[in-house]
Amino acid sequence: MKYKVRPDLPEDIKEKLKGYHPIAQKLLYHRGIDNSLDAEVFLNPSYERDIFDPSLLKDMGRAVARLLLAISKDEKIAVYSDYDADGIPGGVILHDFFKAISFQNFRNYIPHRHDEGYGLNMEAIDELARDNVRLIITVDCGIADVAPAERCKNLGIDLIITDHHLPQEKLPDAYAILNPKQKDCQYPDKMLCGAGMAFKLVQGILQKERFGLKKGYEKWFLDMAGLSTIADMVPLVGENRAIAHFGLKVLRKSKRIGLKKLLRKNKIKQENLSEDDIGFMIAPRINAAGRMDTPEDAFRLLATTDEDEAEVLSEHLNKINNERKGVVASMVKEARHKEERFVGKKVIVLGNPNWRPALLGLVANSLVESMNRPVFIWGRDGGSVIKGSCRSDGSVSVVEMMTLSEGLFLEFGGHKFAGGFSVDHEKIHTLENELEKAYEKAIRESVDEENQADFYGSPSDININTWKEIEAFAPFGEGNPKPVFCFLNVLLNKVGTFGKENNHLTIEFAGEDNIKRKAIKFFAKSDDFGQKLKEGERVSLVGNIEKSEFGNFSEIRLRIVDIF
Repeated sequence: MKYKVRPDLPEDIKEKLKGYHPIAQKLLYHRGIDNSLDAEVFLNPSYERDIFDPSLLKDMGRAVARLLLAISKDEKIAVYSDYDADGIPGGVILHDFFKAISFQNFRNYIPHRHDEGYGLNMEAIDELARDNVRLIITVDCGIADVAPAERCKNLGIDLIITDHHLPQEKLPDAYAILNPKQKDCQYPDKMLCGAGMAFKLVQGILQKERFGLKKGYEKWFLDMAGLSTIADMVPLVGENRAIAHFGLKVLRKSKRIGLKKLLRKNKIKQENLSEDDIGFMIAPRINAAGRMDTPEDAFRLLATTDEDEAEVLSEHLNKINNERKGVVASMVKEARHKEERFVGKKVIVLGNPNWRPALLGLVANSLVESMNRPVFIWGRDGGSVIKGSCRSDGSVSVVEMMTLSEGLFLEFGGHKFAGGFSVDHEKIHTLENELEKAYEKAIRESVDEENQADFYGSPSDININTWKEIEAFAPFGEGNPKPVFCFLNVLLNKVGTFGKENNHLTIEFAGEDNIKRKAIKFFAKSDDFGQKLKEGERVSLVGNIEKSEFGNFSEIRLRIVDIF
């Protein structure tokens, strides 16, 4: 049996959760919830209860006081945000806040990923100084920028850092640092995203001074905080669950004309917007602006109130996202042509100086799935520095491998499964050998061959009632995965494809009730599962039960995870 189904609940837990459907009981239990009180908290997010007091963040008082002073003195403020689907919406939050209070003396700055790189950079600080900026607020960056913080100080610019990345041993000498991961920060939730931190800053300001805005006005900024919380894949539990939950509610009502245009162009009903739409449609287009072109285009799309500009920008983001897909596919194809080189190798190491570092993570993701080994892939940025991305197959930590490769990297970081690095061009030729040695030294963990499913099911379980039980647990994401059902010995009635390019798989099958049901998998073929699927054969299907609203047609179906 390829999939192991999670065990049933102990009888005493069933008794404690007896008010819930058996599906909900099991999902609650395997999320660490074993009583009705905690179940109610999880299943019914509350803004008042679950969104914590911003003043609990270390330095919030200093940050708010400095911002209020800048506003009262009409000092020029720069909002310096990262170039991805976390930093850009976070920058939009502060932009919209300043507009709402009629403060005009500010600018948003987003560095160019290819030319300037991640984080605060000296040239940008110098430019902002020449523009008479007296206060810089970072969004989703800055916690490791010790030297740029020093430059700010020397130029007489105060720096407020809002970030969620792990602080280094030495912190920047900033006026205030808002980051719940600081050792001496008592904030209850340590896992907010970058835009979540920007939202907390706005919350903190409005707690002190309302500027004539109605109580609760900040909730309108939850659309951007929720978008980033889902897109940045932070755990969707605790405060993040509430931000994502209410963020989706605001997004479904949002008046942002750029967002509306983008949704329409991609045939998504705004009132039915889901976390999947954010993860697979909105976030990739925001990220494509930073990876392929200028990130300001994504910022302007989310911030604009001009219908003509929104039309142009939504079309542009769709176009560059398609270009991004094409470039990544070409890079993956080029990499796979070199597969013979890696026979007998424990680690895949390859690169091309013409490859954009911004796209390497996407290429590494694709390669690690097909090659089942750690992948390190490199390219060159706008200067001469070689930069790369790495992904683990789950058997070893890529950060541990890079740590063991002492003296090889100029910089590196990340976590067990994914990371980034830079290396001197003179050492690129030793990268493969050094990483092979590091792999041998690293502590390897056994990869569990048995995948986890939540339930055994029969085709008749794929219905509206089951979906309603599951939907109560949404939004799904990191820390709150979609429930997985395993259907054994299913008879395939039809196997086909759909989509403009017929590149998506569709299956029709029926259970004992003879009602026909559909299962789909995007970007898959009938021979992607070890053997070609044929009508009339029996297989086991693993997937998520979902409700599709595509094309004004509502249906309950199975989203395929695996077939065996």
